[in-house]
Amino acid sequence: MQSGGVEALRVAIDVGGTFTDGVAYDPASGRVTSVKVLTRVSRPWVSVVEAVERLAGVSGTRVLIHATTLGTNMLLGQVGLEPPNIVLITSKGFRDIVEIGRQARPEPYNMFFTKPRPLVPRYNRLEVDARLYPDGSFTEPSVDEVERLVTRTCSPNTVYVVALIHCYVDEGRLENRIASLVKRFCPEALDVLTSCSVDPSPGEYERFSTAIVNAMLRPLFRGYLERLLSSLRQRGFTGKLLVMQSSGGVAPIEAALEKPVLFIESGPAAGVVAASTLAKLRGDEYVVSFDMGGTTAKAALVIRGEPYITEYFEVGGKFHAGRLVRGSGYPVRAPHVDLVEVSAGGGTIAWVDAGGALRVGPLSAGAEPGPACYGKGGLEPTVTDAHFLLGRLPPVLANGLLTLDASAAMRVYEALGKKLGLDAYDAAAEVLRLVNVEMARAIRLVTIERGVDPSLATLYAFGGAGPLHAAELAEELGISRVVIPPYAGVFSALGLLLSEFRLSTRIHVGKVLDEKTLRIIEGRASIVAEEASRLLSCEPRVDVTLLVGFSGQLEPIRVAYARDASLVRRAFLEAYKRIYGYLPPEPLPSIVVNTAIVTVYCEVERPKLRSGEPEGREVGKRRVYYLNAGWVEAKVYRGIPRALEGPAILELSDTTVVVPPGWMAKRGEYGEVILEHM
Repeated sequence: MQSGGVEALRVAIDVGGTFTDGVAYDPASGRVTSVKVLTRVSRPWVSVVEAVERLAGVSGTRVLIHATTLGTNMLLGQVGLEPPNIVLITSKGFRDIVEIGRQARPEPYNMFFTKPRPLVPRYNRLEVDARLYPDGSFTEPSVDEVERLVTRTCSPNTVYVVALIHCYVDEGRLENRIASLVKRFCPEALDVLTSCSVDPSPGEYERFSTAIVNAMLRPLFRGYLERLLSSLRQRGFTGKLLVMQSSGGVAPIEAALEKPVLFIESGPAAGVVAASTLAKLRGDEYVVSFDMGGTTAKAALVIRGEPYITEYFEVGGKFHAGRLVRGSGYPVRAPHVDLVEVSAGGGTIAWVDAGGALRVGPLSAGAEPGPACYGKGGLEPTVTDAHFLLGRLPPVLANGLLTLDASAAMRVYEALGKKLGLDAYDAAAEVLRLVNVEMARAIRLVTIERGVDPSLATLYAFGGAGPLHAAELAEELGISRVVIPPYAGVFSALGLLLSEFRLSTRIHVGKVLDEKTLRIIEGRASIVAEEASRLLSCEPRVDVTLLVGFSGQLEPIRVAYARDASLVRRAFLEAYKRIYGYLPPEPLPSIVVNTAIVTVYCEVERPKLRSGEPEGREVGKRRVYYLNAGWVEAKVYRGIPRALEGPAILELSDTTVVVPPGWMAKRGEYGEVILEHM
């Protein structure tokens, strides 16, 4: 697609497991265009360049904003994304911290649950006679000791992580001195990092883990982004390349190259940003953001237009259930949109286990070979095949990008049905029911377990597959209103254009809350803000958030900064009582400011949320299987009608909306589709 005024175009690209989605915005005309291309799994940067060319032409793009799940895919073990050799250098007696971890278990009654294996094997965890103490004193290793350890582990594929106990006390200076020695004795090392440069906070297990994950991702991100930038430059790109952060803001490529741990969940975060923007416009108080693509489904809770940002999440585990379920993966202490992710996407494979039970996921057909109906050699039944077999998908997808093969979908579901004692159609229906149960579980995690009744919420369903499941999933949860946003199939990519420029820096404080402590924070925050604004090249807005807790409290609470210590104290006590339901008896323990988070924001011109879909018109009828009614003859519409009653199918340019019997659909003020249970 082309758009006028190409020299001013801002382009956003979201690389998913099956499709790469692109959206272009021309500030001069206000025009928004979108595109979908198949993801080249082994060379994703090729898909990015292809999408940019189809949208605006590489040379006509002024700003390119990018989101990728590259980090998540490597941590989940995707073939072709092998991590480097990691060597941990730590204080004597502490090398097993990364294996012992915490005692949290995601499945407390599962006797067979096993913790994930350590990211660094024990033979690569080295100890030196070096540590800091809380009072600032320290023990420093000899040069000979460091040389001996490094020379026997040095190789060109090795990344060293220097992580000492209490490193934050001297702001990482001792770690930096040891890192300098490592570089001297192993100049060919792939990289050398310190834990305090990533997470200067107490809590050695979480800090070590965050630093190790960052070390694993840095060579991967550098290789990928450098290849992408080189491909773009060869085609005449002279603009800025920005990358989406897990916390919901975009940052320069330099930040992603330095701390990729902040960018692990960039794509899902962009979808939540877009949902939050629409929630503010519509005035919906409680919103469940539900994003279902080709590989996974993600759910997050948005309250009064704001998503919850957590400082802790886990990666690479069996579960990805936000801040409330711990112990399954590897801890990362960095700002992150609190969401739940399950292996349920359009390409997710259905199979029968040894006991004869139907299972769905976690494996996905992805884009290569893709679902069987794509006609690219896929031999396994997927969720997309089930939808197509049951009449819920049109024969052509993504504006003509794919023509679906009905006989291939029938073949794989006949084989699956034979194992279950069902015909192909009943097997496909059972797959959709099971997928909905899995996704309902994820939504309950972000609502009920966070104290919100899902029946009070509005479900925002997007991604290529989200609108196919939205109404029936809402019924499962007792939700009566569903919103399909404008540009639903590329809504996460649109979220990149709706995100502000943002850089966050953590500062260790570790002092009792009083006026003197707040003045120290002010001085250090102003220095950090000045450095960040130079990198962002704008007139910034600066926000300071404090992590505050009682003396000895394991997990501090986020509190907004105020110049008056009494206001910070009151805000902390209110937050503590809201979270835990009580306050400790008087006299209260000392209140300590553990960390200050300085965030620099830059506003950007954002596109207006207006759908480009035409007025809906009926183009025919076909037999469709609905989970609440079975086979029904449904009207098929192209575009968004003003109002209609189900059963119906709405075929939009980037997704398909299923309107079951008992539901009504209408066009909203912003071009969204509103589904309401009658």
